Amino acid sequence: MTQMTATKPLTAFSYVSFDVVGTLIDFEAAITGAICSVAVEAGVDLDREQMLSFYGALRSDPEAGLFPDDLARCYGRIAAEFGLPDTPELRTRIVEAVGDADPFPDSAEALARLGERYRLIAMTNARRWAFERYDAKLGHPFWASFTTDDTGTEKPDPAFFHKVFAHVEATGGTPEQILHAAQSQYHDIGISRQLGMTNAWIERRHGQAGYGGTIKPEAVTEPDYHFKSLAELADAADGAAGT
Repeated sequence: MTQMTATKPLTAFSYVSFDVVGTLIDFEAAITGAICSVAVEAGVDLDREQMLSFYGALRSDPEAGLFPDDLARCYGRIAAEFGLPDTPELRTRIVEAVGDADPFPDSAEALARLGERYRLIAMTNARRWAFERYDAKLGHPFWASFTTDDTGTEKPDPAFFHKVFAHVEATGGTPEQILHAAQSQYHDIGISRQLGMTNAWIERRHGQAGYGGTIKPEAVTEPDYHFKSLAELADAADGAAGT
């Protein structure tokens, strides 16, 4: 599905910036897989969506910490809420599992296609150590990458985006040449609109209720482009270019 309200065609951009965790990397599957495995071992019946929503609420805490290191603290709260065992070893196990999360099935191939047309920029709230693992699984597609370790802040802070704008401008481009593609309404779609960017909402949770492990936005922002997968964006870019 493609919904377009933008005046700019996809051929107008030289760069595509991406949220990584949740858009390219299936962090929800990693979190639920790791924590549900603990629940099975402990004989606890755990509701996946309820646990994810609880985690998403924990992430809204200003003192949440940086992803995925924050899973150590969050797991302690999750364990207490759902009756799971909690040890330092289990906390480390959860962090490592999420730091080693896999891409969505279409991510690597779609990024490879998009990389033939655009310079690709990673913009992630993950720590650099985790991003490097994700980047390798995605096939190292990025022209530039920005993590919380590089920016000193997290999206939706405008300062994160301005770091990217400055880098693009220093290498001869302009922010107007960037299409921002992301899953999170809270972290990316709303703020990218406020900053005047053209955006593409990759709605990975289409057909599912709620926001899962992502913080709920105060309001849903209508995107310029709307896709259910990254493959759909790559298909649209190919179509716009006439290939």
